[in-house]
Amino acid sequence: MNERSGFSAQRLVAMIVKEFTQMRRDKLTFAMMLGIPVIQLLLFGYAINSDPRHLPAAVLMADHGPQARTILHALQNSTYYDFVREVKTEREGRDLLARGQVQFVINIPQNFSRDLVRGDRPAILVEADATDPAATGQALGALTSLFDQALINDLKGPLEFLAGTAGPVDVRVHALYNPEVITQYNIVPGLMGVILTMTMVMITGLAITRERERGTMENLLSMPTRPSEVLIGKIVPYIMVGYVQVGIILLVSHYLFHVPMLGSLTLLLAAAFVFIAANLSLGITISTVAKNQLQAMQMTFFVFLPSILLSGFMFPFRGMPHWAQWLGEIFPLTHFLRIVRGILLKGNGLADVSRDIWPLALFAAIVLTVGVKRYRRTLD
Repeated sequence: MNERSGFSAQRLVAMIVKEFTQMRRDKLTFAMMLGIPVIQLLLFGYAINSDPRHLPAAVLMADHGPQARTILHALQNSTYYDFVREVKTEREGRDLLARGQVQFVINIPQNFSRDLVRGDRPAILVEADATDPAATGQALGALTSLFDQALINDLKGPLEFLAGTAGPVDVRVHALYNPEVITQYNIVPGLMGVILTMTMVMITGLAITRERERGTMENLLSMPTRPSEVLIGKIVPYIMVGYVQVGIILLVSHYLFHVPMLGSLTLLLAAAFVFIAANLSLGITISTVAKNQLQAMQMTFFVFLPSILLSGFMFPFRGMPHWAQWLGEIFPLTHFLRIVRGILLKGNGLADVSRDIWPLALFAAIVLTVGVKRYRRTLD
């Protein structure tokens, strides 16, 4: 008893060796311990950018005079604006903004160069998709000084008197969909996707591993059911849970945060069904891969972290480098954020959100197929 009660370096070494042995055997946990810090470093170091540049923009150029071209080149050279489209009408530009294909529409009116030379202070209209204030704030804030600096070389000689005026160009900014730049209008609808992702993946991620740890897996395997029937049967009840969460979030958003709801709630609920199914499919597939509930939780966190960072919820999506945007397009949360913000804040219809619904359906089908294959192997 005295020998056991005293501290033994030999027993301590044995315990340390035992823990290292278990760590080596649990390769998935060890990979998570190394992989999560690496992912965090890469995402925060390279992908996250609070000053987004090279934002897609369209231009409605009704004047092609020298000063108008100077303005256009100055916007391009500022690195804030990348002109990807030239539109013919204001309606065409609004459609691009509503679908999220561009962040800005620059409207240079007719006779802009003529009116500028006359000293009439012509107006340039800048329409911005302000659903995410962090994505547009820096670019809009730089407009006035940008225009003044751009015209310095043009306003010389007989036009030098215009350089001394306070702003030879009248910059008119229309922040669409969120004119008061209220952050809650962007964050609260996005929380619907974040909460659904976290809960749906986590709940179903424990489904199969819970059966194993409770000793009921053998009974489940002995039942005359197909793998697809078992997995879909485990998913369907949680779809109702997901809709309860959607209902609570919508009520709180409307009555507590006063988030506008301009679009069809029926369309939003239909899109939410596809999104919930995608997350549940991912969770059930994780459950077939993980050996225990601890591994299932680790894998859930491993998926959830890059999903929330690369989806555009916390940081502007277009502020990330292209490789991070391509990676972010894989996650269902990226597409659902565009859907829910588009429906609630912009009043988008089916034609506008369909380009983000089909990737959700494709993701759900692929991931569920992988889960069925993985579950089928457990029957052998």
